Amino acid sequence: MVSTDWQSDLRRRGYRLTPQRQLVLEAVDKLEHSTPDDILAEVRRTAGGVNISTVYRTLELLEELGLVSHAHLGHGAPTYHLADRHDHMHLVCRDCSKVIEADVALAAGFTERLRREFGFDTDMKHFAIFGRCRECGARRAREGGDADGGADGGTGGSAGGAES
Repeated sequence: MVSTDWQSDLRRRGYRLTPQRQLVLEAVDKLEHSTPDDILAEVRRTAGGVNISTVYRTLELLEELGLVSHAHLGHGAPTYHLADRHDHMHLVCRDCSKVIEADVALAAGFTERLRREFGFDTDMKHFAIFGRCRECGARRAREGGDADGGADGGTGGSAGGAES
């Protein structure tokens, strides 16, 4: 069910909670980290006539209004989640594609050093760190493979508001 907070947030900014906006918000809430195509598929379960351009326009507006947020978790489309959740960065498993949310406070030392040395203020909500989750690491260790995340466990995503 739609949160009355969404309705009041939209009204306060001069917008109505249209059926399409409600369906997109509910899909983002249910699916958590999902692409526009995933959101469209979920919305179409209720409203078959909704198209991808409606989903993109709605997501763009909802992000401008601070109701949803996106992150780049790889080379594909951005993924969306509700913005009222705690600020978090994303840990993405290269083996199973699982996305783990980690509190941005874990990166406080790193972000402070970037600020101190480069004057760079990071936006960790759009940040993804790629590696291997605990389960995949354990499975690889059992199979005799590389269990440490590999040398390619680098970072990706956008930080500091540099959106693509």
